[in-house]
Amino acid sequence: MLHVAVVGSGPSGVYTAQSLVQQDRVPVRVDVLDRLPCPYGLVRYGVAPDHEKIKSLQNNLRAVLQDERVRFLGAVEVGPGGIAPEELLRWYDAVVYCVGAATDRHLGVPGEDLAGSWSATEFVSWYSAHPDAHWNGALSAARSAVVIGVGNVAVDVTRILARGADELTGTDMPGTALDALAASQVRDVYMVGRRGPSQAKFTTKELRELGALPDAEVVVDPAELALDPQYTDPSGLPAVNRRNIEALRAFAERAPQGRERRIHLRFFLRPDELVGEAGRVRAVRFERTAPDGRGGVTGTGAYEEIEAQLVLRSVGYRGVPLHGLPFDERGGTVPHSAGRVLRDGVPSRGEYVAGWIKRGPTGVIGTNRPCAKETAGSLIEDAPRLVAPDDAAGRPDPLDGLRAAGLRPVPWSGWQAIERAEAALGASLGRGPVKIGDWGALLAAGRGESPA
Repeated sequence: MLHVAVVGSGPSGVYTAQSLVQQDRVPVRVDVLDRLPCPYGLVRYGVAPDHEKIKSLQNNLRAVLQDERVRFLGAVEVGPGGIAPEELLRWYDAVVYCVGAATDRHLGVPGEDLAGSWSATEFVSWYSAHPDAHWNGALSAARSAVVIGVGNVAVDVTRILARGADELTGTDMPGTALDALAASQVRDVYMVGRRGPSQAKFTTKELRELGALPDAEVVVDPAELALDPQYTDPSGLPAVNRRNIEALRAFAERAPQGRERRIHLRFFLRPDELVGEAGRVRAVRFERTAPDGRGGVTGTGAYEEIEAQLVLRSVGYRGVPLHGLPFDERGGTVPHSAGRVLRDGVPSRGEYVAGWIKRGPTGVIGTNRPCAKETAGSLIEDAPRLVAPDDAAGRPDPLDGLRAAGLRPVPWSGWQAIERAEAALGASLGRGPVKIGDWGALLAAGRGESPA
């Protein structure tokens, strides 16, 4: 019997566990470890609360974590302050790291550290009730917001900023975020990309949702769209990019609707500086760009300022080093070969990676399936070299080792207790389940204790 630890309970971790237990070559048990007491990773903490269909993917992940061959152990830190990777290898035949890309990329421009400048990741964590989230009320001082980036995360935060709070009451958004959005005076949201509309990374479904908001209208300048050589004839573009052009063209042709909020979609603008006043963001200075004929853009020397008291950068995620594992600083990933961790170019016995820490922050949730399957396949292929003669009856349970190391893992029943606590919280507010975003309250619920 192969006993495997999967570190991370987001889609890549759960799909890895699923691939391992569903193959029929080697019997496998899997412990899915997570530093949070809650499973599902970015499906819980990265999907916008008004995207119920995507959030329902939790049901698929739940089915895997409830498999009798899989055990969820939350509140288990791997790395400094927790369990070292080499310690895990003493307890398990193999360890698969599915820790994602935990930080965001920076713009690298002056003024990026001014008050009112945040990453979209921080904003998403706040309205998703991540227990690590820190938000200092930047929304309360804003009348205009700039979102830098044109991917789906940028569309999500733009949509949340432009939604009325009453539209979000039926979601699991925490009360603090809901109250702040209800009091928000933001009336103009600018979503800005440095390249053209034909190269935007958002999906058409996400884009069209912006045009369906009841209290906001989408503003697009047709002259700016026309700067893209592929705007006039998008027939040679991939289907999603072609549909994006069609949606943007429809927005540009709409007559003004006089709604309370406006979403401005801007292109061919590259951030040059966040302009401050009294230590806070006052505006973003952009340089106009132009296609360079090779798929990129070049600066034109023309500049424009957009007023903003809140700036959210959404220019991609990046993996961070995990203490005890090799790390490629340039790519923000762990070096690997088909999921096998490489140390000095040589596969490290029993160590594997899957998901964003393996391939970088690319693709959608479903992209994690083939990625996880490849890693699981490598691990199963290596099984004869991983498993000692079967002494499972005398092998100590890793859970005992975790507890002996001073950890108090939250089991699946503890997660179910957290779900009940969130349902009770929502009922007390006349809402459906509402997320708990406090570390102490989450752990207390998961361990059956009274909150401190």
